[in-house]
Amino acid sequence: MTTATELADNERYYKADNFPKGLTRKVVESISHIKNEPGWLTEFRLQAFEVYEQKPMPTWGFFPDFHVNIDSYTHYVGSNQKKKKSWDDVDPEVMRSFEKLGIPEHERKYLAGIEAMNDSETVYANVKKELTDLGIIFCDIDTAIKEYPEIVKKYLGTIVTIGDNKFSALNSCVFSGGSFAYCPKGVKTPMPLQAYFKVTAASSGQYERTLLIADEGAEIEYSEGCSSVQDKGTNFHTAVVELIAHKHAKINYTTIQNWKKNMYNWTVKRGLCEESAHITWTDCNIGANTIKYPGIVLKGDNSTGSVLSLAFAGHGQVQDTGARIIHIGKNTRSNVLAKGVSLDGGVNSYRGLVKFEPSSKDAFSHIKCDGLMMDDHSSSHAYPYNDISGEHGSLNYEATVSKIDEDQLFYLQSRGLSEDDAKLLIVNGFCESIVKELNVEYSVEMTRLIRMILEDGKVIAEAPKVEKLTK
Repeated sequence: MTTATELADNERYYKADNFPKGLTRKVVESISHIKNEPGWLTEFRLQAFEVYEQKPMPTWGFFPDFHVNIDSYTHYVGSNQKKKKSWDDVDPEVMRSFEKLGIPEHERKYLAGIEAMNDSETVYANVKKELTDLGIIFCDIDTAIKEYPEIVKKYLGTIVTIGDNKFSALNSCVFSGGSFAYCPKGVKTPMPLQAYFKVTAASSGQYERTLLIADEGAEIEYSEGCSSVQDKGTNFHTAVVELIAHKHAKINYTTIQNWKKNMYNWTVKRGLCEESAHITWTDCNIGANTIKYPGIVLKGDNSTGSVLSLAFAGHGQVQDTGARIIHIGKNTRSNVLAKGVSLDGGVNSYRGLVKFEPSSKDAFSHIKCDGLMMDDHSSSHAYPYNDISGEHGSLNYEATVSKIDEDQLFYLQSRGLSEDDAKLLIVNGFCESIVKELNVEYSVEMTRLIRMILEDGKVIAEAPKVEKLTK
């Protein structure tokens, strides 16, 4: 029986379906209370809230241009549903929204496990027996906190700390949902781990937290897709992703973020490589106003890292993306390839940092960023920052900005292509070095998305709808 004291204590918390706008200590405590989290995690959140309140909004780059009031958003949207093990058990409305993303088809084909997150909560989670037999843990972060607390506590907030920046603190105090994976020594994921994240509630924030750990000699391949419902209200998305690759381990992380245009996407992603480890970020950004720079800390000797970035900026959009690579170990290697397409007045920027610490003897880095402008009122920028302190290091940097060549268009049209197909072929060719790194399903999806982006930006005409013939 609930005592009067317990009832009074419960009144301190908001209900899952009744969160107000804004961020207060009570909001943070309520999220932890609803999730029935252990005390150490509640303290983690409250410490992060204190840091968030102390840190000012960034004043560099494009941040001052956005004029975002974070208190105008609801920071937790409960799904009011327990996690499901089968698609048949998921609410039909939620299921239909995910079917548009192709999840059931992917699940039938090959997925090792899948998560589907709607707003602030994971609504569907399933892990195939093959993963469990290999000792691989793959679940949502909320489940991991309850079932594998010793692992989560050991790594959470170690690569992206609470005090790293205002948005890492924001995520740390209100995060909900997201992926967790642990791959034991010498084990390789037999197929990609996959997750989907979808924002549906108007004027809300989504704050998933992803933590992937590859133990010594292990390999993780992880893919995620993101989408949101188009409406008049803006949404706010701040995720934190932490990757830990132990000695001789590998992590390949792929994301396609297909957000609506009037969304703010400010995400912090970083990985740590121990000795002879490798991390690859493949990052595709569509829609939203994005500020995101996936990072890799090459701590161990002979460690390597790659960042492959593709961004499309359309009307009223800013895509401020790039990479951060920190070379610490000896004989470390990094590669950055960034591609940006600007159309219909969009602004695309590469912002990158490559740093060679004094200990990074014989380090090597190659950075290449290319911009493609589809018209005269779009723009493309590059803001590289290179800090070389190590001995005998080598860094190569190159950047290009171009427009579609009229001679190329003429040649392709002379070979029988329409002007629209010729433009599509040129853009696909520009993006090919990134798209080819995606798995087959994502590669097909990305090719279709490129056509949709060009149609939306009126670079090519929308394909005519074919009516079904009737007698």
